[in-house]
Amino acid sequence: MNLAVIIPTYDEAENIAWIVGRVRSAVPEATVLVVDDASPDGTGAIADELAAHDQSVHVLHRPGKEGLGAAYRDGMRWALAHGHDVVVEMDADGSHRPEQLPSLLEALGSADVVVGSRWVPGGGVVGWPLWRRMLSRGGSAYARFALGVPVRDMTGGYRVFTSAALARLALDEVLSQGYCFQIDMLWHARVAGLRIREVPITFAERERGRSKMSGAIVAEAMLRVTGWAVSSLPARIHRAITKDPAPAG
Repeated sequence: MNLAVIIPTYDEAENIAWIVGRVRSAVPEATVLVVDDASPDGTGAIADELAAHDQSVHVLHRPGKEGLGAAYRDGMRWALAHGHDVVVEMDADGSHRPEQLPSLLEALGSADVVVGSRWVPGGGVVGWPLWRRMLSRGGSAYARFALGVPVRDMTGGYRVFTSAALARLALDEVLSQGYCFQIDMLWHARVAGLRIREVPITFAERERGRSKMSGAIVAEAMLRVTGWAVSSLPARIHRAITKDPAPAG
């Protein structure tokens, strides 16, 4: 398995060496690609130093803060261009535990896309108040219902894709820039007929640095989901009337 772990960063100087070290310990065969959006706190320079001492660490410098979706798309293109057949999404702040990555990789035997899920049996969240749990679960439930994607954790960002799955997804058509990118990717995966599997993970709230999540990001995601749901409604009605099967999941 030729594996690339993509870690987007913006102002993660406190975390980047720590998380890269954990990935390299948990999955020693992995290549780590840090995609830095010109972090003003020097994250990119720290990543360059890590790469200078470890040939399995690479850095992709982008000219500015252009959004999570754009960072992942650039990272995925890099991974595919360098011959990687498995690509992983992972946050830089430690909320996605690298030690759980082997269980996600094992699930590829029966899936094209593996979602590290907080909301399936065995999954969970550490350090979140009740309101935030409800917001995340409610947002996932709405997206699942609106788009017809049978995934309980639609917004989680700990994921594994095969290179063949990414080729079928047509990355240029996944246009979301913020956290809505995660929903967008699963919707495209469902439409493409890819096999999607959820594996339980424990998500831990970051201990260092500042979260990028905000109410505006959540509102943008829900507005986009509603628009996608409306635009896809005629096709879904047609399938229901003709009893054509939905795309395989």
